[in-house]
Amino acid sequence: MKHAREDYNRIQDPAGKIGEDEPVFLLRARDISAPDVVIAWATEQLKYPNADMRLVELAHKHAQEMRNWQNKNGVKVADL
Repeated sequence: MKHAREDYNRIQDPAGKIGEDEPVFLLRARDISAPDVVIAWATEQLKYPNADMRLVELAHKHAQEMRNWQNKNGVKVADL
C-alpha cells in the first residue's frame, strides 16, 4: 500500500487486500474537511448502478462519528 505521507507507512494491511503499489488516502477526524470528504465520496458512489447502499450508509454514519469527535476534540487544517 502506497501512502502520500511517509509517516503513514506504518499503517499496514495484514489481510493483504491492498496491492503494494496501490495508492491509498487516509483521512483523520481531526482534519476539518474529513467528514465532508467522506460524504462527498458516499454521494459519488450513488452515481453507479452497482453502488452498495450499505457502504454508503456506513460512510454517512462514519462522517457523523467524525463530526461528533471534532465537536469534542477540536479540528485543524491538514498538514504534511
